[in-house]
Amino acid sequence: MHDSVVRVFTGYDRRIHVASSTLAHSITEHSSLPVTVLPLNLRNLGTFFWRDTDPNQSTEFSFSRFLTPFLSGFTGWSIFMDNDIVFLDDIAKLWALRDDRYAVMCVKHDHNPTSDTKFLGEKQTRYEKKNWSSVMMFNNAKCTALTPEYVNSASGLQLHQFKWLESDDLIGEIPASWNYLAGYTKGIDSPQAIHYTDGGPWYPETETTEYAAEWFKAYKSANLCEVADLKTLLDMTNRSMSKAD
Repeated sequence: MHDSVVRVFTGYDRRIHVASSTLAHSITEHSSLPVTVLPLNLRNLGTFFWRDTDPNQSTEFSFSRFLTPFLSGFTGWSIFMDNDIVFLDDIAKLWALRDDRYAVMCVKHDHNPTSDTKFLGEKQTRYEKKNWSSVMMFNNAKCTALTPEYVNSASGLQLHQFKWLESDDLIGEIPASWNYLAGYTKGIDSPQAIHYTDGGPWYPETETTEYAAEWFKAYKSANLCEVADLKTLLDMTNRSMSKAD
């Protein structure tokens, strides 16, 4: 596939389908280029992903994200992003930042969460380069170490701390506005992509998180619905999630 088509792989967790579908809509709605959005649903990855669930992983895609270069045939560029994100700007602007000097590009957060738990009560882990891997632009030909065999056997820290690269010099940097951590990132007035890292506004516990209104706007646009208030929308979403469980 030519790099005039933006290739996007998104995290997918069966517990929060609504997050992935809203993210995909927000990407395509704002994009000025052709874009493909492929959710990394573990049900579709049986041939390539077989590792057991790690007690420290908080989502189904904690490790499968690193299959992105392999699934891209180790050619061209691809973007991976977590599912708890909403785009407010044209992904073509992010795509234009590709730099062939690097194997991977990301926002180099200095993120130190204060809570011991994440959404859904999952354990919060702290480590160097935390949240760097939540949005990654892969220069796939330089990421051939990420074979299915390696992704299925490497430790979480080896993967998320980019130990599969020969040097950190191969990690390029993109502006923090493309992975704005709601409640944490400072000094940016106009985020281009919001990341609800402590729990999205679709959960009652975090429905008032920073930039919650932007997610609900994208959700309503994706579903072509007009709801009188956010509480009604939350109730509808939670009922839908309960049925899925």
